[in-house]
Amino acid sequence: MRLTIGLLLAVLISPLAQAELIDEINDRGELRIAVQADNAPYAFKENEHLTGFDIEFGQDLAREMDLRAEFIEAPADEVLPGVESGKYDIALTPASEQPATESVLDASQPFGEKKLVIPFQKDNPAFESTLNNALQRLKDSGRMAELEQKWFEKTAVQQ
Repeated sequence: MRLTIGLLLAVLISPLAQAELIDEINDRGELRIAVQADNAPYAFKENEHLTGFDIEFGQDLAREMDLRAEFIEAPADEVLPGVESGKYDIALTPASEQPATESVLDASQPFGEKKLVIPFQKDNPAFESTLNNALQRLKDSGRMAELEQKWFEKTAVQQ
């Protein structure tokens, strides 16, 4: 009997545990985004302010999720471990920095021409759904294509 009650409680509590990340983020009202500030055209400093594709994209993504974007500068080797530990909610990094498939992180659906993904803590289906829906809205509105054209085509012309 106790085993049955324990299993029943585990099944009932499991969805609540999985929703913790999205609930925590919504309670804060902001999405903590790790970026590498020396990584043009993704993120870099111009006149002491962060700018670049990741910054504009992160602002739009947070807005689509009804949140504020908080950008946190992090060295490349601390970005993914910081997401894993919960220091950051997500990371916006170039394709070369994406988590491996056997990673302890989950990732969004690939987006944009470069097929980037957004890493986040594993086993958070409510957050994953919210994130992927926001990405789809950015794609459908044409905003993602505008940002890619602005930041990546401008860089290609300069090189």
